Amino acid sequence: MFSDTEEGHMWDLWAMDWVQQKAECLRFCMGRSVTHVGQLPVSADIEYEFATRNVYNFLQVTYYKLEKLQKAASAAHTFFVANPSHLEMRNNIEKYRRMEGVSEDDFQDREMESEKHWFLYDAALQYEASSDWIQATEKWKACVNETLRQTEECRIQCEVASQRLPEDRGVGSVDGVFEKAAALSLSLLSCRQSCVTQVAKRPGRISAQEDFLPTQLEHLHIAQFKAGDISRALQTLHSLLLFYPSDKVSLDNLQLYHETQGGYTESEDTQPPQAIVTYVRRSLQEKKLLYFGMENLNFSFTDPDLWTPEDVVPESLRELWRAEKEKMNEKMKEGEQLEEVDDSGFFAGGPVPQVGVTITMDEEVLNGTNRAVLDGVMTEEECDRILQLATVATSVGDGYRGRRSPHTPHETFEGLTVLRAVKLAQDGLVNQSHAKLLYELGERVKVLLQSYFRSPSRLFISFTHLVCRNAVAGDQEGRLDLSHPVHVDNCLLEPETKQCWREPPAFIHRDLSAILYLNDNFEGGELFFTNRNTKTVTARVKPSCGRLVGFSSGPVNPHGVTAVTSGRRCALALWFTKEKLYRDMEREEAEAMWAADGQSVVKKSEEDTEGSTTAARNARSQAPKERSRGRGRVTGAKDEL
Repeated sequence: MFSDTEEGHMWDLWAMDWVQQKAECLRFCMGRSVTHVGQLPVSADIEYEFATRNVYNFLQVTYYKLEKLQKAASAAHTFFVANPSHLEMRNNIEKYRRMEGVSEDDFQDREMESEKHWFLYDAALQYEASSDWIQATEKWKACVNETLRQTEECRIQCEVASQRLPEDRGVGSVDGVFEKAAALSLSLLSCRQSCVTQVAKRPGRISAQEDFLPTQLEHLHIAQFKAGDISRALQTLHSLLLFYPSDKVSLDNLQLYHETQGGYTESEDTQPPQAIVTYVRRSLQEKKLLYFGMENLNFSFTDPDLWTPEDVVPESLRELWRAEKEKMNEKMKEGEQLEEVDDSGFFAGGPVPQVGVTITMDEEVLNGTNRAVLDGVMTEEECDRILQLATVATSVGDGYRGRRSPHTPHETFEGLTVLRAVKLAQDGLVNQSHAKLLYELGERVKVLLQSYFRSPSRLFISFTHLVCRNAVAGDQEGRLDLSHPVHVDNCLLEPETKQCWREPPAFIHRDLSAILYLNDNFEGGELFFTNRNTKTVTARVKPSCGRLVGFSSGPVNPHGVTAVTSGRRCALALWFTKEKLYRDMEREEAEAMWAADGQSVVKKSEEDTEGSTTAARNARSQAPKERSRGRGRVTGAKDEL
């Protein structure tokens, strides 16, 4: 990397002197502006807490106890933006809305300035959806500029962030001062490149949106063309071609724009802005140096971009580079798949192994994939027995005890788990046979759905919850909300992008979902399925005693519940998993309690009962840190249907 000639040695010294002067300058500036404590490196755990905005969870509690309700509401909202599946915080926000002195203006995202590009991105998509191309153009243009600004700010942070020193590989190592200096410089370049990923992450997300800036440019030139600004559309399209110079669709659009303009006339107005030219040129220069470091200095670097041209990558690294690029492309294709494509492994249409149970709505009727409605799963007498259990849950259930629903202030919510029912039976508060029936219904549903959906592997019950929703009398007039907003059971759905992120805090282990209804003497409360945009309703299901709805838990089945406007709606919600690690431990604890009393329950296979409760708990504790950390942020796993 450095020359062996006398002139080369002098250049090396000049280069090292320049690096040292720059370092001294930075150290001086930081010493004047940042305290010594502020210059200390931050641990990965602290970075995680701030990235997921968990600090705002604690902050809203602190403000609430200090009776600073407006600030508490703002902190709660800021946390909820990054954690939209956090049911407890959703409930807290509804409470703040009803508190005296708190207005809608108080629900401000305190991180808005650092996430401004995402607000612009979503606003641009909304204007596109309504075909307001002039407003869409303005928002996309602002979004591109803000993305570039955020990227620059991130790159500046790399300058002052502490970079890891290369490891000392012993006395025999050939790593000298120049090699270590090169490694530090490469670390800085790698940090700058990673800004592409950092800026492309939505608040609280782990995964970044691939091709973030080129995607914005693509939206922008289309919006400009539809708004009639052909000259600006050409300029933006030329900018996009800097990233993908041989893209056929872009080249076809280029020809169309020229023809619309009346011929191939190029001017300064149609050339890419200097900011985009600099962005691409600088990025390519950095990539060349980083790939050189990978090839010659054993440096580790993951390219964050899909648009990197192959000739930038050294020949010896191209096979590895192509494999990584293919992985990124596959990840993008997953989000672009047609909604009817389901990779769950389930295949609806199998036999129904219970006499009297009929399929009343299949995939065709429900207008979707891996959905089914089965009637006759319970008798009227069994529904009445479980409803009696539900009545007890009003006062001694699992913690809700008739409080306001975590999803809407217009309903109250009651819940009961199998283990809680068994304990109530032991205390003589409910009938023991009713508690056993609650347990056995879970097994009954599992057998039915495992057969009908032709599960490729054994299913385990992940969670069972008896849930009742009660309409609050006198609080239904003018109601516009849902009993449960549209969601997906095992990933975080983003309606604007139609992406569903299978990462914490979503219940990523869920594979199959089910609702077993107990009654129909209420108004509203219908289950409905939608497309990923959460607006297009594809099917509705009206509850009735013994009616079972089963569906795969993934992004092909977004669903919600309409408002319960009168009466009381009760149902048994169940989720199933293919992973034994995530089976419902409370069911096994209930079995152990019955066994200790000399009572029997539905016989289970050896595979289900294999291993003790202790062993399973140990297995849970060995789950990956990221997964367990994310799961712990969702309260009580009560994401009800």
